[in-house]
Amino acid sequence: DVQLVESGGGSVQAEGSLRLSCAASGYFSKRCMAWFRQAPGKEREGVAAIDTGDGSTYYLNSVEGRFTISHDSAKNTLYLQMNDLKPGDTAIYYCVADFRCWGLAPRYGYWGQGTQVTV
Repeated sequence: DVQLVESGGGSVQAEGSLRLSCAASGYFSKRCMAWFRQAPGKEREGVAAIDTGDGSTYYLNSVEGRFTISHDSAKNTLYLQMNDLKPGDTAIYYCVADFRCWGLAPRYGYWGQGTQVTV
C-alpha cells in the first residue's frame, strides 16, 4: 500500500521560510507528484506539481518565484521549499501522487494526511 507522509509544517512569521517534505513508502512507481493546500473556508488548490519523469514543474501563479518543488528519487521524497511566506499561504498542505500527471488539478489518486502551515 502506498503511503505519503508529510513533515516540516509549523508556524513562521511573514517573509520567513519553511521546507515541507513528503516521504513515499510502499510500492511506489508514481510518476507525478504535487503539493495542494486548503485554507479554512476555501477550496483545495494545487500549489506546485512535478513530473518526476522529465522534471517539468508547474506552479500556482501566487507562489511562483517564492516556492520550489523538487523530488529526490533515491530517497523517494518530495519537497516544497517555501520562501517569503505570506499570511495568505496559511493552510493545510497535502502531498499527492499518481501515475498520471494532472498538473494542478485535484485528480491525483494518492493523498497524504497533510501538515499545517501558519504564517
